[in-house]
Amino acid sequence: MLRLNMRRPDMRRPALLALLALTGLLPFAAQAAQDVSDELRLVAPPWPGVTVKSEILAQLAEPLGYRVEILEVSSTVGYQTLQSDEADAFLAGWLPAQQESYDASMAAGAIVDLGNNVEGARMGFAVPGYVYAAGVTSAEQLADPETAERFNHRVYSIESGSTVTDMIESAIAADTYGLGDWKGMPSSTPGMLSEVAAAVDENRWILFYGWTPHWMIPEYDVHILDDPEGVFGKNNGQSDVKTIVAKRYTEANPNLTRLLDQFTFSADEQSEFISAFSLEERDLDAVAREWIKQHPERVASFLEGVTTYNGMDAQAAVEASL
Repeated sequence: MLRLNMRRPDMRRPALLALLALTGLLPFAAQAAQDVSDELRLVAPPWPGVTVKSEILAQLAEPLGYRVEILEVSSTVGYQTLQSDEADAFLAGWLPAQQESYDASMAAGAIVDLGNNVEGARMGFAVPGYVYAAGVTSAEQLADPETAERFNHRVYSIESGSTVTDMIESAIAADTYGLGDWKGMPSSTPGMLSEVAAAVDENRWILFYGWTPHWMIPEYDVHILDDPEGVFGKNNGQSDVKTIVAKRYTEANPNLTRLLDQFTFSADEQSEFISAFSLEERDLDAVAREWIKQHPERVASFLEGVTTYNGMDAQAAVEASL
């Protein structure tokens, strides 16, 4: 398992505890600690939206006295780590794309669904604007031989083994929309988008997996096709983006669970920082910190009713860190 952005424990804590013990305040400090653990292990597949969201959360949690570790694994593996006590939370529970993994974890009693953390999400087969303007607006049209030829009988996707790539492969196997003789082209998210960029530069037709919020939508005038057969779920691929937390973690750590529950974004907000990080290729740490500084009201809503690990003012601790 690849672990990235592993953050060092706060070496000041032992000294602080020693000082509290000497001054007779240690019992109060222990009583004020609402959470059993001062650690949060976040599952973060290599997708720009969850990468930045996880970093923003880390930069809010660490001033509160928590240690945050980012685990870069696929969504499928992520659900497994939530069940096996190798991870604590996941900010990119896309449903219905991850329905099978989600349902299995729910049936095992291993996770708690804290609800959507971004509104307005959608995914599906996607095309650049000039293809859409040429009249390709529904996945049903992919069955037309001339249309299929224009796309070279290929559909591009993200990581092999990801839930959405499995959905596309299942559609090919079932000959949904006449895709039986098409070839799936899984890659990475950057790899897929480089193919899209090259096609757009050449005004060439390309079919790929698209989703919103993401910077691809305005950058390439991306349109998601109607999906009447529900390859990507009901309602034309409209999706929920859930905050999923290990049940044992929520029971033992109500304070940080409250922060996770209140940590929500609009599609526009998420697209804003996705663009800064992924399209402009700015430093992750700087993008997250800038977003926090520029959105004090949103940060205040995240921290409402939340304290530091030792029961102090969360808002003051975050402001001091900036």
